[in-house]
Amino acid sequence: MSPDTGEKWSLQLQHAVAGFIDGPRGSVEEADKVLQEVAARFTDAVTERRRTLRTSWQTTGEDKADTEQLRLALRDYRELAERLLRL
Repeated sequence: MSPDTGEKWSLQLQHAVAGFIDGPRGSVEEADKVLQEVAARFTDAVTERRRTLRTSWQTTGEDKADTEQLRLALRDYRELAERLLRL
């Protein structure tokens, strides 16, 4: 995610929190919308990364991935999974 996008969502959340006293329901609805956008972007990014990883080792026909390609793919899968588990 670009820093500008993250900053935009942070500002939207701050706006939701700041407006809670005057409009609690609207604030919660705004926070819900931000979370929906963040989650969708996150899901898209993970799906794209997985697609890239699969392309690195999945082959068709006679072009089989060698052991080194598979080792690197496994390393990348592990790193991504560990990053997600730390969230």
